[in-house]
Amino acid sequence: MNPKILLLLPIIGITTFFTLLFTYTKLFGPIPFYVTSVNTTKSTTFDVTGEGKVSASPDIALVNVGVVARGDSAKSAQDELNKNINKVSEAIKKLGVEAKDIQTANYSISPAYDYNSTSAPKITGYNANTNLAIKVRKIDNANSVLDVSIANGANSIGGINFTIDDKSKLENQAREKAVAEAKKKAEDAAKIAGFKLGRIINYSENNFGDPRPIPMMAVSEAKIGGGNPTQVEPGSSEITITVTLSFDII
Repeated sequence: MNPKILLLLPIIGITTFFTLLFTYTKLFGPIPFYVTSVNTTKSTTFDVTGEGKVSASPDIALVNVGVVARGDSAKSAQDELNKNINKVSEAIKKLGVEAKDIQTANYSISPAYDYNSTSAPKITGYNANTNLAIKVRKIDNANSVLDVSIANGANSIGGINFTIDDKSKLENQAREKAVAEAKKKAEDAAKIAGFKLGRIINYSENNFGDPRPIPMMAVSEAKIGGGNPTQVEPGSSEITITVTLSFDII
């Protein structure tokens, strides 16, 4: 075969390929191309939990007292409510509770309806109520705050909650115990199972420690029932922190 023809064959082939490709795309559209990308990562971790507990005596009491009043008109209900709640507030202040620690938590006036009427429900009067949220910093005065409130017109006791005002120091102590326990568990497990621990790559925690409020009747029934002074004991508060540490295994 002629050497010149041999040299032209690759050029003819390429030209033919692109001509066919051009014709195909005109008739059927572009040829789809698919590229699949696969990323692989290898990560081996070991998770372990630890718990730390710290107990302490509460140093404040959170008390909720209120007044419910009724009147023939909204104004009369409001006047009765204001008279009684102001009397309660002043009596509490005389026990040494500062004004900044007495906060109005609720204040509402609403009509009372008679639904037994054969016609449309009619207004029979107005109900008014308000609550005071009181922070008692001298915790020994908590019982006196309840008694004085009831003696001066409070007829709704929401409850009492003994707690710790600044928990940050105790939380740090519980956190240290929890982390130390978690690390000890991880070291023991690594030694027994025969692997080595790397750096800590993740940390999470849960905090438990809000004391349960004492409900209304537990607080006030002694005073209301027999006239004896209220006696509620603060007990102790416990702060619990649970941590989870994630270690690299090397």
